[in-house]
Formats: sequence, structure tokens, C-alpha cells
Amino acid sequence: MTTIGSLQRLSAPSLSKLILAEQAAAGTETGGSPTLAIIDVRDDDYIGGHIKGSQNVPSRKLDAMLPTLVRQLQDKETVVFHCALSQQRGPSAALRYIRERERLMPKEVETKLTSAADSAAVEEAVGADGEGKEKKEEEEEEKKKPVNQKVFVLDRGFVGWQEAFGLDERLTEGYSKELWKDGYWM
Repeated sequence: MTTIGSLQRLSAPSLSKLILAEQAAAGTETGGSPTLAIIDVRDDDYIGGHIKGSQNVPSRKLDAMLPTLVRQLQDKETVVFHCALSQQRGPSAALRYIRERERLMPKEVETKLTSAADSAAVEEAVGADGEGKEKKEEEEEEKKKPVNQKVFVLDRGFVGWQEAFGLDERLTEGYSKELWKDGYWM
């Protein structure tokens, strides 16, 4: 069982490499869908910039958002959580996400395998010749299946991130150098 102490940390330079690789893959002809999600759980301190492509889910709303978040991120290979310092809210959010995902995913898979609607759909897809739509549906179903995920906490949070990459517009959006000139104010 995962605990706060056993959560894996990811450094800002390592995350920057993942983001740049995603951006490069998105720019190719094959395009590829993003395999990385960054969840920023800062609340009122969500000012002064954010990691490009991140999603803000304030920690005070996280419990209500967890089931939706698990479904939204089910196809992501890597999920990174952070807050300002990644000492409390970020790690707590990552742990709660992992536990909610473990709670929801086996249930969804079991439902997909045993529901009457799925059985009827398979029978309809097979049709008279026993082939046809079934293969396409299997391919579509394979795409919808949850992937194994690596869940990380960004080491040193956004404070550490902005020190290294605040001015890099490829990696940080909405950065306000003026707000960060004296360090973290909370």
C-alpha cells in the first residue's frame, strides 16, 4: 500500500524533459495524444504562474473532483501532482488520487466485462457472419482501458519549479517575476 513516505518524487529538470518530449511528439506528423498530466493543487496561492499544460484542481475541491479526475486521467501514463512546496497538499493529493484510482478502476473493469449491455453489443456486432464490427469495437475498447500509471510529486513544488524554469516560456505560463522576486510569500 502506498503511503505519503513511499510516494515517488520527480525533480523539476526531469519534469521539464518530460514536458519538452511531449511537446516535440505533439509537433510530429503522428501527433500522439499526451501521456503526461500535471495537477496543480494550489488554492489561493495559484498566482504568479503555472507549469505549461497543467490543470489547477484546488486542494479544497479535490475530494469532490477525484472520481472525475480519475476518469479524465485514466489514459495518462504519468501523473505529477504539486502545490507550492509539495510538502503537504501535493503529496496528500497524489496519495488520495492513487487510492481513489485503486478503488474505482477494478470496479469499472469488472463492470465492462460482466454487463448485459456489453454481452448484447458483442452479439449484435458479431451478426450473421461472426466477424465485422467486433474487431473495431475491440480496438476501441482497448483504447479506453486504463493504463498503468506512474504517479509522482514534483520535488520542491512550484517554488522550486519557478526558480529553475519560471522565465522559460516553453515550460511556464503566466509567470510574474515581480511576484517571485522576494521568494515564496506564504
